[in-house]
This record gives sequence, structure tokens and C-alpha cells, in this order.
Amino acid sequence: MLDASPIRNDWTREQAEAIYNLPFMDLLFQAQTVHRQYFDPNQVQKSKLLSIKTGGCAEDCAYCSQSARNGAQLSASKLIEVAKVINEAKKAKEGGATRYCMGAAWRSPKDRDMVALEAMVKGVKDLGMETCMTLGMLDEKQVFRLRDSGLDYYNHNIDTSERYYSEIITTRTFADRIDTLNRVREAGIKVCAGGIVGMGEQQMDRIDMMLALATLEEHPDSVPVNMLIPIPDTPLADVEKLDPIEFVRTVALARILMPKTHVRLSAGRTDMSDEMQAMCFFAGANSIFVGDTLLTADNPGEDKDSALFARLGITPMAVGCDGSK
Repeated sequence: MLDASPIRNDWTREQAEAIYNLPFMDLLFQAQTVHRQYFDPNQVQKSKLLSIKTGGCAEDCAYCSQSARNGAQLSASKLIEVAKVINEAKKAKEGGATRYCMGAAWRSPKDRDMVALEAMVKGVKDLGMETCMTLGMLDEKQVFRLRDSGLDYYNHNIDTSERYYSEIITTRTFADRIDTLNRVREAGIKVCAGGIVGMGEQQMDRIDMMLALATLEEHPDSVPVNMLIPIPDTPLADVEKLDPIEFVRTVALARILMPKTHVRLSAGRTDMSDEMQAMCFFAGANSIFVGDTLLTADNPGEDKDSALFARLGITPMAVGCDGSK
């Protein structure tokens, strides 16, 4: 058996570009080879995502249905009750999810919300599930409070490359996102960070986004790769659809640059054929969101995912199992 590919944080732009632009079959072969060195290729981790506070966000992210500043028409709601979150988590566990992710449409949480957020984390942990939250930017005190409540993962996507970032968001900087990721990692919470493709970016932006993650001091534990879901009335409502092969190339690059990271096939799966999803799994994706909604967007239902898994011979990772060898 070949030695496992080394974990590197010193990838260069030229190296990443050369990998991305390999002949497609060579790229897939390399990605699958790396994947098999670190993971069981026939296991996929299942997460469930719940919106715990929807709409009214002060950020102007051009892709988002929840922004109060980009033309989106979604009404704002308050933070939902802790008991409802726990009840929904129970249903998710019964449906096979091992990680429960809770997302709030905020620039950053307010101190008055922290007690409820801590209770949500503790309640989900008590069910025997892994916990993840995405709440926007965090200060040091908030990070430690979430860590001490038992939070396993914190999601904070970088969204795109640093070059293209200001075309998508102007209310916070790329550096702000990296600062939050570093703060979370230094506190001992696992980092979940990825981005969105198909937002009108150039190929080099997709490469640079993955390179930015792969050259962090430590690779993220989880990297969600999202395909843009165009939202009516937002600035990206009419953006040209990305070539599916480009999406698969992005997944493969993530797998090769970050061999031990869980690469999540995230938003946009409703517009992907079963064959495209299978190709993504072959390219190294080994995590999905289950359920028929992702925050406010559609997602394939659990019955459809189960049928696809059966056709491909894929089994879900068990609670407490990360699929690694």
C-alpha cells in the first residue's frame, strides 16, 4: 500500500492550480487515492442543519436570502425556543444524523442570546449528537462560553477568494472571517469553513478559496462546498450556472489539499443529478446535510438520499465515528 499523502500547510498557488487543471480522470484518480488513504470511501457523514433565527441579517451577502440589505424578501424572526431546537434535534437523530448544526442570521450574537445558545448546545449534546453552530463573528468571550457549553464545531465560511470577496460582501472583510476562524481554533473548538461556488467568480477564485483554507495553521476539520442557489430579488439571482465539472474539480482539490478534512457536499444538491453527486463522492466528498431544507433553501429529502446511498453502496457514519482509517 502507498504511504499516505502528507498533511501540508505550505501549498503554493502554482501547485494548487496545476492540480485543479489536471486531466479530469487523473484528477479524480488522485483525489480518490488520497481519500482512501485517510477514510473509508464507502462511508458518508450525515449532518442536519436548523435555522434558529431567520432573516433580518445586517450583512449584505449578495447570495443570501436572509440579508436585510440585498433585496431579499424573507421576513425576520426571533431566536426560537430551546425546547423546539432539542425536539428537532431528536428527530434529526432518529433520521440518522450524527451532527446537529444550528444557524442564526446575525452579524454576531448579542450577549443576551448567549444563555439560550449555551442551553441549545448542552441539550443537543445530551442526546449523544455532535454540535455545530454558525452565528457570525464571535468575540473571545463568546467563543469561550460556547466552548465551555460543549460546542464541538463552529462554522464560519470564507465564502470565496480574498480577491473576489468584496464583490460578494462589503459589510465585513475577508480578514474578519479569518480572525474568527483563528479565535475558534485557538479555543479548542473544531473549525468548519468552506465557501460557495457558482457566484460569477473566476476559476482562479475557486482555487484561491481552497488554498486559503489549506494554508491555515491547521486545516479545517470540515469544509462545506456549496453550489450557489440563486435567490429571487438578490444580486446573484440571475448569475450564470456553473459547469458541473468545475464543481467536481473544486471538491477534488479540497480533498487533495486537505486529506484528513471532511469535505461536505452542501447546498445546491437539489439541482445536482445523482450521477453528479456520485462523482463528488468519488472526488472525496464524505459528508452531506440531510433533510428537505437547509436554513431557507431546498435540500433533497432523506428518502432520496437513502435511495442514492443504497444504489452506491454507501453507508452513513455512526455517531462517534469520523470515517477515518
